[in-house]
Amino acid sequence: MENKFNIKEILSVTMILFAIIDILGSIPIIIGLRQKAGGHIQSEKATLVSLALMIIFLFLGEGLLAIIGLDISSFAIAGSIVIFIIAMEMVLGINFFKEEIPAAVSIVPLAFPLIAGAGTMTTLLSLKAEYNTVNILCGIIINLLFVYLVLKNSLRIEKLFGPTGLHILRKAFGIILLAIAIKMFRNNTGL
Repeated sequence: MENKFNIKEILSVTMILFAIIDILGSIPIIIGLRQKAGGHIQSEKATLVSLALMIIFLFLGEGLLAIIGLDISSFAIAGSIVIFIIAMEMVLGINFFKEEIPAAVSIVPLAFPLIAGAGTMTTLLSLKAEYNTVNILCGIIINLLFVYLVLKNSLRIEKLFGPTGLHILRKAFGIILLAIAIKMFRNNTGL
């Protein structure tokens, strides 16, 4: 496959990744993480780590999984379980993860698994079979620019929605996240 820019491919990849990353749906999680971390998210670090993870996985993903004896389905199932637990926290308003949140949230759980999680990684491998790599890279960069803007403006977004709006968003997106987790699980287990 010849590596050349194709606007239609870039738009397709961008929209697919936008739906999978779902940064808008993650706003309640991001705000919750920012609050737990004392008000600061390292937007640049989270975005750059997500970019690095996506690019590494785009080029080396299948090989890395094969080295450790995993297939894409197993990876996707593990990711779906993590997403399921995060969704349950949102819906039920309880914390399953009792570990301390670092003073500045960036890599875990923001860059991975929230932004560059199992769904994103498996999607990248699927896209590689259909689209030119250069167009996939453009789609990744466009999405991560948008992710950066959302992360950088999480405080403004929180003020815009207010506590009640955020509570409603958190519950609603928790249900959506549960459905995504179950769909990922079903698609990769054959249930």
